[in-house]
Order: sequence, then C-alpha cells, then structure tokens
Amino acid sequence: MSRPADNLSEEEMLSRYRETGDTYWLGQILQSHTVLLLGVAMKYLKDPDAAADAVQSVFLKALTHFPAAEMRNVKGWLYILVRNHCLQILRDRVHLLPEESLATVSGNMGDEAEAWEKEYTLQQLEESMARLSPEQQQVIDLFYLQRKSYAEVQEQTGYSFGQVKSYIQNGKRALRILLQSKRTV
Repeated sequence: MSRPADNLSEEEMLSRYRETGDTYWLGQILQSHTVLLLGVAMKYLKDPDAAADAVQSVFLKALTHFPAAEMRNVKGWLYILVRNHCLQILRDRVHLLPEESLATVSGNMGDEAEAWEKEYTLQQLEESMARLSPEQQQVIDLFYLQRKSYAEVQEQTGYSFGQVKSYIQNGKRALRILLQSKRTV
C-alpha cells in the first residue's frame, strides 16, 4: 500500500489518520512540526540534547494520546504539549548549591522560631486549601503538590484544559486572598 504524503495537506493527513487509525499519517503531521517544537523546547530548556529528548517525549505522547475529538489546530496543540512538557522538566530539576555557598549560610537555619513559623504557615495554607471548592483543591493538589502537568491533570480529573487552567488560577488567587486575610487578623 503506497502512502505518499508529499502532496497532502495536514487536514487530509489528519482525516486519513482518523479514517484508518494508521499512525503513519499522524507521524507525517508530527514530522512537519519538528523544527517548531525543537525551537520551543530550546527556548525553555536551553540545551539541544534536552530539547531533542523533550520533542521525542512529546511525539510519543502525541502518538499514544491523540485526542479522539475533531481538532483543527494540531500545531497549537503540539505547541502546548511541548511547552507544558518543558515546564514540567524545569519544575522537576533539582538545583544543588555549591559547597562554598553552603558554608556562608548562617547556622540559625535550624532555629526553633523559624521552624515554628514554617509550621504555622503550612497550617494556615492547609486551612485555606480546605476553604476552596473541591475542584480547585483537587487541581491545585495535582498541579502544585504532586507536580503533574496540565495534560496529566486533565487525564486524572476529566476536566478540559480551560477548566484546569481556570481552577488553578482562581484557586491560587483565592488562596492568596485567604492567606493575606489571615495575616492581617
């Protein structure tokens, strides 16, 4: 079976992929956006190898989790996927301090008053989280505490991208207001 993709538009290849389920067509679409996605990944990660790895991960995710619903902007969807993937990588990175900078840290880090203050702040945060809507609590917990990407939060909750984004933004704003009101009391 011949599959010449040279003369087909992205819409035609997407249509063939949906009709046949043949990932060849989806692969052709992904391949046409490789340079764009590498550029986005480089913008965030600043490392060619890490950027190439990120694009490969996004391609794999796109091949295995391509939306079943009609999609008109594959390029935009891929851009969001690679951006979120890169942001997740950046969130997961551990930055180690050189030994010299550790030596300059004052010895009062274990100060009991500081520990009590941190404990109090965590308690206030926990109480404020309990005052959010259940949806906001769930999404904020998944995104910030469990460090899930937008796509992973969508998968786990069944919420749309817009809903996830809204719950995160509104929940974060509500938490800030609640915590500020507790400080003034």
